[in-house]
Amino acid sequence: METFRPAARVICLDAADRLLLLRWRDSFDGSWLWEPPGGGIEPGETPLVAARRELAEETGLDPAAVLDRWVPVDRDVRWRGKRYTGAEHFYLARFTEERPSLLRTGLLPDEQASLGAHAWLAWTDLAALPDPVEPPQLLTVLDALVPDGPWSGRDQGGARADRPRGGRDRAV
Repeated sequence: METFRPAARVICLDAADRLLLLRWRDSFDGSWLWEPPGGGIEPGETPLVAARRELAEETGLDPAAVLDRWVPVDRDVRWRGKRYTGAEHFYLARFTEERPSLLRTGLLPDEQASLGAHAWLAWTDLAALPDPVEPPQLLTVLDALVPDGPWSGRDQGGARADRPRGGRDRAV
């Protein structure tokens, strides 16, 4: 059974361009995955408002850091025994400090039980994570939001380099 749930996520970058990922445990099958903060859009919310709310709830980081710039990302992920498909809004937030501290005070009880860890990771370390990263094309999404970043996949001559990671998700 497929389910579409309108959602918004935030790719957070610290002062050293590290990405913030949260490690979640699926209570249905016990699997783990890493993904940017975010979640469902509540009735009456815009995607930007939802992205800012989710960032504050899941991390305690300043929601004002979320820029009003986004890319749609087609998602196809299984979570808690359901398959979620459809485009989600991915926003960018930049922070001026390195590895800002997180607070988990806004999480619901089931979210507190499912959130295992968080990490500020260099983009080069994503492939070394022991669990899947969602979306699998996270570097492509990041490149769409910040095309001049070190992850841009361009060689010194300006040509695109091949991406090492594949997946069903894509930035549109």
